Amino acid sequence: MTRPDVDLDALRARWARTLTAARGGAPEPDPAPYARNLLARWAEPQRHYHTLTHLTAVLDRVDELERYAADPDVVRLAAWFHDAVYHPERSENEERSARIAEIALPEAGVDAARTAEVARLVRLTVTHDPADDDLDGQVLCDADLAVLASPPEAYAAYATAVRQEYHFVPSGLFREGRSAVLRQLLDLPRLFRTPHGAERWEATARYNLRSELDLLTK
Repeated sequence: MTRPDVDLDALRARWARTLTAARGGAPEPDPAPYARNLLARWAEPQRHYHTLTHLTAVLDRVDELERYAADPDVVRLAAWFHDAVYHPERSENEERSARIAEIALPEAGVDAARTAEVARLVRLTVTHDPADDDLDGQVLCDADLAVLASPPEAYAAYATAVRQEYHFVPSGLFREGRSAVLRQLLDLPRLFRTPHGAERWEATARYNLRSELDLLTK
């Protein structure tokens, strides 16, 4: 669903700039139809966290981290597609999102190499565990996980929105599943791989994750 704080015109302009840059400055085909499709997907009613607000936040964080990326425009495209498909009751969302990128981007004028890299990055968000030499993967994963380092009130809102997306799961089962996700994240040697993320976000994110896990397991 579209949130009142989302500037759709600004998002359309960001998409157009990124797509044009990724295809080497070519103005055609028209970016607008692709933007309409993606924005409609991100505004679907089953979404409470994985919304246009989340998309905007991830794009903002990619901008913040772009100096660490090998190809920032590819990372931005991956951000647009990383939750293009999101159905909480299904487990193949990232794979289906990657496949949409593989179909849409060649039609939109993006070359095969960059299309393949976008799809790879989207699939990487299953684990959020990029290799040490995967600069673009590190930027995308850090941008996607940056919400974990939010101030307490914003983190609580994030956790509430995640629960709303899984409203169909009984409370006990949700606590078990969510606790497993939190433990998986906490077991990562590092949540954030860019120098900026490691310095600015790591400690706060781990505090938030441990706090939520404590609440769920009490």
